[in-house]
Amino acid sequence: MIRDGGRHAMDAHDEDPRGPQAPDGSAGTRLPEEPPEHSPPSPPRTGVAGLSPRYQVGAALALAVVAVTAGVHLLMVFLSLAPANTVTKQHGEAVQDWVYPEFEQNWKLFAPNPLQQNIAVQVRAEVRMRDGGLRTTGWTDLSAEDGAAIDGNLAPSHTQQNELRRAWDFFNATHGTDNRSVGLRGSLSEQYLRRIVVMRLYRDDPVGGEGVIQRVQVRSATTNVQPPPWSRERVPDKPVYRLLSWWSLTSEEAAGGVR
Repeated sequence: MIRDGGRHAMDAHDEDPRGPQAPDGSAGTRLPEEPPEHSPPSPPRTGVAGLSPRYQVGAALALAVVAVTAGVHLLMVFLSLAPANTVTKQHGEAVQDWVYPEFEQNWKLFAPNPLQQNIAVQVRAEVRMRDGGLRTTGWTDLSAEDGAAIDGNLAPSHTQQNELRRAWDFFNATHGTDNRSVGLRGSLSEQYLRRIVVMRLYRDDPVGGEGVIQRVQVRSATTNVQPPPWSRERVPDKPVYRLLSWWSLTSEEAAGGVR
């Protein structure tokens, strides 16, 4: 009995308590353990990620320095090519020292330079009334009329945007400051501008259809664009006028033949 008890004790010792149990509650046969699953090896890290944390910090700082230097260089080159402005007037020497002579540019970013003035073309007329008398109208701001027609218009016409402006530019290009022609197309530019303003006057009907336009006089009002509030620059805000002589109309123009 001692041997049987020892054998039963050994059998109980050999049985795995983790094994399945029989329906009667006795221990069943021990199941074989499953082999551990092996995950695939992760791919080796490349680039900055493959560096140690200390070198990663150094690489990030180096990239930041390169990015800042490139941004400063592009800004300096831009300022050296841009028209005179508040920044270049205050820091122009630093910009020149950075760009020249190693990074000198032989081209201009803006050609022509953007206008820093508002130029309005205005006209008045001398009208022969039905009773034979002459009447001089007040000044009509034709540029303001074009601006009002363009403002808020998603598809403004070409004439509203460019007709009057190009006519005035044409006149300036063919006349000196004394309003005398300096080129072969001087008379053509005068005729072109005169017909445009007469057409506009008849369209606006400044005299209510009670007379015929005999002469017109054109002037320009040039006003400086004011600098932003944060700028220390100060420019005059009063308009400067350029007054042309009175132009007599041809019989066709006086009769409204240019409409």
